[in-house]
Parts: sequence; structure tokens; C-alpha cells
Amino acid sequence: MTTSVEIVRSIAAQYHVLLKKESIHALADILVCRKYKKGERVLNEGEYCKCMRYIEKGMTRQFYFKYDKDLTEHIAYEGGMVICLESYLKEEPTRLMIETLEPTIVWEIYKSEVEALAEQHADIGKLYRKFFEYSLIESQIKADTLRFEPAYERYIRLLQLHPEILKRAPLVYIASLLQMTPETLSRVRSASLNA
Repeated sequence: MTTSVEIVRSIAAQYHVLLKKESIHALADILVCRKYKKGERVLNEGEYCKCMRYIEKGMTRQFYFKYDKDLTEHIAYEGGMVICLESYLKEEPTRLMIETLEPTIVWEIYKSEVEALAEQHADIGKLYRKFFEYSLIESQIKADTLRFEPAYERYIRLLQLHPEILKRAPLVYIASLLQMTPETLSRVRSASLNA
């Protein structure tokens, strides 16, 4: 099994932040490892999102219900961070839910603890800030893609940026993520294979 120190090094490398040795160990000391079975809820609607979750192994889906329809907001896998951002920042109940699509191992980083460390260690503060910067950029790219790109281009972008989602996630969730019907997704996939 991966150690908490190795996880911190992976996170720092992913966000291009060089952490001092004492910062690595301080951050590693607050990580909490959790294991989930496939189909298990990680966070329910109405709960507070009190931590960021780094995925060591597996895949998760963030979703919500609108007019009794299950809509996928985000799919994450190894190396990804999962967070219900509004609930996390405002410390209020979330409308989003998180469930696992595969057996999953996550490392939880609790807000109160990481913020205390960020005040003590400038490099941890930088890493914490970088996470939000990357998260906001990813959200903007997704919003622009859904607003401005036709179905085929949305599919190709997902294929380029996150091929693992297309390989591993159920088609119904991929279609929902791309805001298209499963039938449209099938046509788009066929067209991309024949292109």
C-alpha cells in the first residue's frame, strides 16, 4: 500500500509545488485513508463536504438530481481530487453526491487541518492555493465546452483530456457528463471511430 508521504509527494508533483521535507511530513500526518466498495456513497446530499479527497485508486462520480433525473457533474480517477467546492468553502450542506464507480481508495485532507498547516508552512499554503486555481480552470474549461462546442467536439475533448473516463465509466454517466443522450453518445462515438 502507498504511504501518506508518497501521496503528498504525488499531489505536490501534480500541482508543480516543491514542498520542504518538514512540510511533506506535516501534510502526510493529517491524511486519512479510506477504502470504498464499488457503488458506495462517499458523500450524500445534505451532508457537509469537510475534506478534499485525493484518489489513489479507483473512480468516483459527482452527481445530483434535477426533476427526478440523475445528472453527472464530474468523474474523477487516479490522481484526481474530489470536492464539493461550494459546500467545502461555505461550510454548508451540499446538493451534490459522490459515489464510487469502482473499488476506490481515497486520501482525505480535512479543511480545518490543511488550513492550519497552510498558515504555518508557506509551501503548503501555495499547494492549497494551486488546488483551487486548477479546480477553477477545469470548471471554466468544462463550462465553455458545454456552452460553445457541439456534441462531437465535447466527446473528442474528453477523449483527449480524460481517456480513462471513456474506457472505464458506464456510458450512461459519460453521456450525462457530456450533456447528451446515450443515443447521441453512441452516434458520436461511431463517427469518431470512422473519422
